Amino acid sequence: MILDLMFTFFFALCTLYMLSKAAPKFGLVDTPNLRKRHEGSIPLVGGLAVFAALIFYFTYNPTMLPHSELFLVCTGVLILLGVIDDRFDIPVAPRLIVQAGITLLVISQTNMQLDYIGDIAGIGALNFGLFAPVITILAVVGAINAFNMVDGIDGLLGGLAIITFTGMAIVLNIHALNNLVFVCVVVVTALVPYVMMNMGVFGHKRKIFMGDAGSMMIGFIVIWFLLTMTQPDASATMRPVTGLWLIALPLMDMTAIMFRRLLRGQSPLKPDRDHLHHICLNAGISKSVTLFVICGVAAIFAGIGIIGEYYNIAESVMFFGFLGCFGVYAYGLNKNWPHHIYQIVQANFDDDNVVNFPTGVDRNAGVDEGTSESDKNYK
Repeated sequence: MILDLMFTFFFALCTLYMLSKAAPKFGLVDTPNLRKRHEGSIPLVGGLAVFAALIFYFTYNPTMLPHSELFLVCTGVLILLGVIDDRFDIPVAPRLIVQAGITLLVISQTNMQLDYIGDIAGIGALNFGLFAPVITILAVVGAINAFNMVDGIDGLLGGLAIITFTGMAIVLNIHALNNLVFVCVVVVTALVPYVMMNMGVFGHKRKIFMGDAGSMMIGFIVIWFLLTMTQPDASATMRPVTGLWLIALPLMDMTAIMFRRLLRGQSPLKPDRDHLHHICLNAGISKSVTLFVICGVAAIFAGIGIIGEYYNIAESVMFFGFLGCFGVYAYGLNKNWPHHIYQIVQANFDDDNVVNFPTGVDRNAGVDEGTSESDKNYK
């Protein structure tokens, strides 16, 4: 198994290097503009390399994941869709249609859908019944785009994905499902070379972005694994409410932003710069600190879910706890807490300053906006 992980790592690393060289010839590069604040043209091949590594692994280990052939086909379609979008910037509607179509294909071929949601209300197990296919489409499309939306600064998408898959691996290990544990570790291993190059470990000239192809792929893999782990027809091992905690931060960020857009009378898919990472950057917080804080919060949320699963805390307690955290998150972003907290922290290093915790909204305070990857379309 160690050899498998080593090979996956080096295969992904070498594929990243080769694809980064070929990317400019096919126009798969991200160039700076008014919405993209980075230096130079960056290859958008992170997702392609990770997918290539997973193809190679599952070619020789198809039984490690249920329906692995269909999994690769569906993921491949999303990768192709993302590559076309990265190259030609296609509209939102065709992407949503393809994502919904892939979901229907999965349901028809595997009967894997979001039906059972557990005893989240404290009144007994609940099911969506006839509405399950529609709910499943919303869940899959939502997960895909939740991870797409958080892809805004170096290391963030990769970091959040690694936290999510690591959390899944821990839960699966609790239930002694060693094969699925190892698959999660393989995904993490395939992501590590991308994160290293994305963070500039090998120098700026070797910098890589995930691209829409990669971010959509990550979201789809996450929801595929969650459905496999939580639904009775798919040999469920984890309570559905635990899944909410494992993807809490991307889910909360997407939902809060869409609500704010609707309240402003805008389309929920209209692009803006109100994501958590944008707010932190606007507050004057550095990219590295923003990355650390966001990933730290995501890890705490995932840890809460794991603890709830391990100690079998009542599903209703976990669910309403999640809703409470979401309420605090949404309110905090609306009041621009990151900016005010940052001011208070800075004041601790300056005895001449005394900073109170205001309640008003001041979204525009701080330094200039910055992002490293594409923030277009529904981001």
